[in-house]
Amino acid sequence: MKPTMSATLSGKPRLTTSAMIASIAAEGQRTKSAPFGYALVELARTRTEVIGMTADLGKYTDLHIFAKAFPDRYYQMGMAEQLLFGAASGFAAEGFTPFATTYAVFASRRAYDFIHQTIAEEDRNVKIVCALPGLTSGYGPSHQATEDLALFRAMPNMTVIDPCDAHEIEQVVPAIAAHQGPVYVRLLRGQVPVVLDEYGYKFELGKAALIRDGNDVLIISTGIMTMRALEAAKELVTDRVDAAVLHVPTIKPLDAEAILREAGKPGRLVVVAENHTVIGGLGEAIAGLLMRSGVHPVFRQIALPDEFLAAGALPTLHDRYGISTAAISNRIKTWL
Repeated sequence: MKPTMSATLSGKPRLTTSAMIASIAAEGQRTKSAPFGYALVELARTRTEVIGMTADLGKYTDLHIFAKAFPDRYYQMGMAEQLLFGAASGFAAEGFTPFATTYAVFASRRAYDFIHQTIAEEDRNVKIVCALPGLTSGYGPSHQATEDLALFRAMPNMTVIDPCDAHEIEQVVPAIAAHQGPVYVRLLRGQVPVVLDEYGYKFELGKAALIRDGNDVLIISTGIMTMRALEAAKELVTDRVDAAVLHVPTIKPLDAEAILREAGKPGRLVVVAENHTVIGGLGEAIAGLLMRSGVHPVFRQIALPDEFLAAGALPTLHDRYGISTAAISNRIKTWL
């Protein structure tokens, strides 16, 4: 859904409530519908052990696509996230590969202990796929999972992935199914932008990819911030700023070799950009890696503040909290 407008008394357009759940796609940007749902259906055609599970959010995590194709392999657990993940662990113990979906706030906060004890500690083969990560909902702190990466990074045995776009989500689904063990994936749902296919990108679990090279600044990004970083890099050209973009979809395990190689090149400002609080996410993971490895570039973070965020229209919130394309390019110019 694109942001919609209503007129103010001054005649200026104003974003309406529907923009609180607007697509993150820019006007005119290419999108694909429900890439996770369709990719899971394709996977399940040849992998009979794959099942889909959700806690009353099949339609809102694109799992309804799977439910229609494989009704006998779809489990609607009701509004009971702890039950969802406990049951998913049980299915995994019997040889199934459950893809369990809900909102990121419910997995990271409401059901964290159940995931920790029944899935991670037992090293069960459960794929946790969660919508509304970070600031991708305008409905305030109850729906904004701004600390999920920090929580799941801290959980032993858990692989953590933050895809950029529809092209990557389609590749993530079979890749995590081939991986033995628990995985947490941030999900973009509905009409999802398509960006990385233009760069010949191919997802590899645990690997970062240099999408664009440049001499002045290195933007290390994940999730939707890679899309924004690429947009900002194009804008910065007009100011004669040459920006590189290193995409890091796998937050854990981190691709230390690629990060150290790129961050260690002399003369570049290093900026980590993420749709997550400044606490405990990709930025602090990379800062720790650089310090421990004796690599000391000029380092900056673009991330959400350590506070409960406001409710409102997503485009407005992205500008306010510094993760819009314009905000990224302006901050980089200021730092340079």
